[in-house]
Amino acid sequence: MIDELNRTDTAAPPAQAGARRDRFVAEAKDLLVLAGPLVFTQLAQMAILATDVVLLGRLSTQALAAAAIGNTVYYFCWLIGSGPASAVSPLVAQLIGARPKARAGVRRIVRMGLWGAILLSLPLVPILLSSHWILAHLGQDPELARGAGLFTAMLCVGLPFSFGFQVLRNFATALGKPNAALWVMLSSILFNGLVAWTLIFGHFGLPKLGLVGAGMATSMSAIWAFVLMLIVVRATPTLRRYRVLRRFGRPIWRTLREILTLGMPIGVTMLFEAMLFNAMTLVVGTFGSTPLAAHQVALNFASVTFMIPMGVAMAATVRVGRFAGAGDREGARRAGFVAMIVGAGLISLFGVLMFFQGDWIAGLYIAGREPDDLKVIALAALFLKVAAAFQLVDALQVVGAQSLRGLKDARTPMILAGVSYWLFGAPMCVFLGVYLGMQGLGVWIGLAFGLAVAAVAMCLRFHLLTRTKLPL
Repeated sequence: MIDELNRTDTAAPPAQAGARRDRFVAEAKDLLVLAGPLVFTQLAQMAILATDVVLLGRLSTQALAAAAIGNTVYYFCWLIGSGPASAVSPLVAQLIGARPKARAGVRRIVRMGLWGAILLSLPLVPILLSSHWILAHLGQDPELARGAGLFTAMLCVGLPFSFGFQVLRNFATALGKPNAALWVMLSSILFNGLVAWTLIFGHFGLPKLGLVGAGMATSMSAIWAFVLMLIVVRATPTLRRYRVLRRFGRPIWRTLREILTLGMPIGVTMLFEAMLFNAMTLVVGTFGSTPLAAHQVALNFASVTFMIPMGVAMAATVRVGRFAGAGDREGARRAGFVAMIVGAGLISLFGVLMFFQGDWIAGLYIAGREPDDLKVIALAALFLKVAAAFQLVDALQVVGAQSLRGLKDARTPMILAGVSYWLFGAPMCVFLGVYLGMQGLGVWIGLAFGLAVAAVAMCLRFHLLTRTKLPL
């Protein structure tokens, strides 16, 4: 009997370990199924931006520069407004995890998410309309500021529709239908390219509108994406049954307050990171055109590859939220850490490419081979070596932050982001780049340092929140 008990005791741990491993593997599979379409949707959004850059570049460098500084104002407004839209995903995921048949509750969240998109646009539109004045008082070239003002004035119309699309997209994602937004974004690439080409250059008998036409095309594309997303929601049986526009005019103030309470810190968190990168671009610009060009090349490539962990992070919000809503602490913890491993693992593949093939990557951006071009390529390759480590910690911080979002934890991550980027990252960038004379390389090391601090903070907080029990 004793021998039999001993055999049972020694056999149990491997069996438990095998079951635990199977649960982790199953979670990784479910995560990747959800994350795949989200990654491609993010890349499709970048393709739309790239189309605008190419078309405006062909119009004139003046138009491209004006749109670039105008987009800084627009991006500020968009980040603030997209926070509440981002809150829809964890709220719906937790509700479905707790009550899978709670159609009325999901409908209230989506409906109030759309209300938030409209209400937040009201104070943000005047900011866009004041872009000329804002940029002129920030010391920008008067002609560029004027052009940027014309461009952003046209973006006002599309702003609430852009927020509305994000609400519907997050609703579909939380219900496990990420392909819905992917097809909409793929169609938007074609729509935006055709409309922008027509309005910027004046084809099909229409006047040549230049920057104004570019802004109009962007707004029309936002309207197109929102309307088409509504049609897709209506045509998808899983989504249609929620009837998200039913009683749209009826406010649910408690739900709206919850969306804003969770969403505004999310928007500020994203703003902290975006402001850091914009500020450090200005710092690199003081070192000359060659470091700035190399910085832009490295940053653009890193931004494209970052869409992979970003898609994984968005899926993590849903996966963690579902388990948290069901009260499954172990499942929520497993979902978050699996997402961190997957996000970091996938981006590490690109990190190897950046480290060993930086010259080749930079050569894709710089067509010429004159001495100045070769200097940019060499410097960009150096920056990309730092970006290899930079991307790994960036992946961990974004997955950690969005896993916390799945727990409805947004206020503390906002504080952690502000401290990491502005009390650690920015001072390190300036210290290494300016005071130690390392210039662009010092700035990139400082950015990696700030992201590393954020990664440790976000992942550690997720570990502490899920270690013994789920937060209420």
